[in-house]
Amino acid sequence: MNESLWPARNVAEYAYCPRLFYYMQVEGIFIPSSDTKKGCAVHRRVDKPSAALENTGISEDDAERPKVVRSLALTSESLGLTATLDLAEISGQVAVPMEYRKGRPMRVAVGPAADDCSEREQPPLSHPEAWPTDRIQVGLQAILLESAGYVVPEAIIYYAEEKLRIRISVDDALKAEALQTLKDAKQCAEGSRPLPLVNDPRCPRCSLQPICLPDEVNHQRAQSPTDELTPRKIWPSRDDGIHVVAQQEGVKVGVRGMELRVTDKNGSIVKTIPLANLESLSLLGSVQITTQAIHALADMNTPIAFLSPAGRLVAVIDPLDSVSAEVRRSQIRKLDRADACLELARALASAKIMNQRTLLLRNHPSLPPAVAANLAKEAQSAAQADSLEAVRGHEGQAAALYFNHFAGMLKDPWSAQFAAHGRQRRPPPDPVNACLSLAYSMLTHACVAALRLARLEPSIGGFHVSKPGRPALALDLMEPFRPLIADSVAITCFNRGELTEGHFLRTAAGCSFTEAGRRSFFNAFGRRMETEITHPVFEYRLSYRRMIVLHARMIAAWLTGDIPSLAFLTTR
Repeated sequence: MNESLWPARNVAEYAYCPRLFYYMQVEGIFIPSSDTKKGCAVHRRVDKPSAALENTGISEDDAERPKVVRSLALTSESLGLTATLDLAEISGQVAVPMEYRKGRPMRVAVGPAADDCSEREQPPLSHPEAWPTDRIQVGLQAILLESAGYVVPEAIIYYAEEKLRIRISVDDALKAEALQTLKDAKQCAEGSRPLPLVNDPRCPRCSLQPICLPDEVNHQRAQSPTDELTPRKIWPSRDDGIHVVAQQEGVKVGVRGMELRVTDKNGSIVKTIPLANLESLSLLGSVQITTQAIHALADMNTPIAFLSPAGRLVAVIDPLDSVSAEVRRSQIRKLDRADACLELARALASAKIMNQRTLLLRNHPSLPPAVAANLAKEAQSAAQADSLEAVRGHEGQAAALYFNHFAGMLKDPWSAQFAAHGRQRRPPPDPVNACLSLAYSMLTHACVAALRLARLEPSIGGFHVSKPGRPALALDLMEPFRPLIADSVAITCFNRGELTEGHFLRTAAGCSFTEAGRRSFFNAFGRRMETEITHPVFEYRLSYRRMIVLHARMIAAWLTGDIPSLAFLTTR
């Protein structure tokens, strides 16, 4: 978009919600919803360019009868404004713009108020009127038509759901309101992101609500949150999308129509997945993917992760719309400050240590009381540390104490094997260490995807040191979730017999999963990610997968200054 020209439709979005306008027009963040898709269907016919305009243009010689022109593009350099009119009826020098809307008009009560009516009386009549945003849009269109030399006495808004035309008188008041909105929108775009609306009834149907987080931001900004600021349960608690992990050697991922197809070495179809429900694709080892499938997934804004056979994240193909220059600038500026990195590290480390303590208390049948007390002490010390090195020191001390007693949460023979080796990564000497390593790798991948959704750069962190090829911020984000997701999956799989000795291959190079073992692991990991948990501050339930996304977006809100402080998930 030309920075000096603002589309009339986008300016009208400012009248709807300044924060929504900023997200969409400045940061380039747009998420389609059922409403926008229905709107596209309504506009499918009217948006076709007019044949009359293409062949003969707009001529004063055709003033005898109105000429209908579709998709009429107009621009005013002096106003810094552009618009594509759905339809314009032109008769000589008189033009009437017409805008199509898929929904219903606003209803204004006529007669006695509803509270004044008794049960036997008729309810008050209502009069249809155009929504303020629609008025602004046609007002700007009228101004552009007048700049092109036409006389515009009125504008028409057509609401398809009621098949109703509403005529808007184009007077000085409407034009003044439209120009003021244009001025305000430009000032908004030049400034910082506006704060969200408070308990606005439009938020639940807004597709950008999971990014804007209006209730969560207002709750965190309030010095003393009240019941009115308690976040509404707008988020769906679970993610109904499909997350695919392809790990069988020799399979190939392609696309046919609106389906993703997985074929084996002989070309036989192993599985088909509808693209509409696919939210992520992970390819382990030698799995192949076609260029056509990559393009189709990019069009659907679906990230593709390439992982090593052991689950180490190698590369991510991510759609370009996940980039926001405003968020990235805020991230770089804030995480370049030692005090901001310290604040982030304190919150992360203290939450992680408390979750480690909780996991031990839940699963260790004979945990010494001193261990839980020492972990609580380390968490408190990490939360009050005066330097980043001190936070890392307390986190390291807690991790050593935690893994020294980790074997007590496992049944034999896994307990004895892990106790003999302790926590070792490269190479993992036993099945428990192999399972933990793969779980941490998959959790890292989930955190990278969540940070991408939040428009953050995963390689620029605050707690972990940024190095080439290292997703430092993803490693930061995953810290509180390590015990809750990865460690919990390992403990559950071995104690319940979902993973057995036959699921692993022991060699001189270390212990690794077999294909069947990876399949069992991914089943357990997927179940854990869909497990619902209550947020300790916002008091609503989300799956762990959505909880990670929520925390990534809260980090983005903290980096941009929307919220003053951070708090991460802890369980009891």
